[in-house]
Amino acid sequence: MDMRTVSFGHPDAVKLNDRVQLEYAERYGDEGDVTPLAPDMFDPPQGRYLIVYDEEGTPVATGGWRSQDKNEDGYSDGDAEIKRMYVTPEVRGRGLARRVLAALEEDARAAGRTRMVLETGTKQPEALALYASSGYEPCVKFGHYRFHELSLCYAKPLTAPAPATTAGHGTAHDTGAPAAG
Repeated sequence: MDMRTVSFGHPDAVKLNDRVQLEYAERYGDEGDVTPLAPDMFDPPQGRYLIVYDEEGTPVATGGWRSQDKNEDGYSDGDAEIKRMYVTPEVRGRGLARRVLAALEEDARAAGRTRMVLETGTKQPEALALYASSGYEPCVKFGHYRFHELSLCYAKPLTAPAPATTAGHGTAHDTGAPAAG
């Protein structure tokens, strides 16, 4: 699997976004996520958008983050908001979402963001399990769906990672590779 930074406007990003929107529409019985998003919201260093490609070059997973600061939608200074986390059904269960999430967290931390936040919904149990097992905790609702009863918001502090040590061998250096999941 090959993880690449792309524009949110890239044709593969548009294709995966269309697929996740169909899934949202099926699960919630509506038109999908109508949160206003523009490609430049994910441009580094204020964000990043990732796509994972399989061995044949097919886009199979995606996710991005965008900077947020305190505003009327309930964000706090230093927030990095996760958007469009999605893994195609054909490759679910292989840890791709966990790898994308870890890469997004590391990138947002390196960009100086202090908290990762996300909005998901009650009809996405896979997402709820991923975020809970990755250290996210419920927080005060924010964003476009903050007044919707099916909306759930989560946050995780982006503290500097502690250096790993091995018994008697000092500090192990981070290779920069995304965490396996």
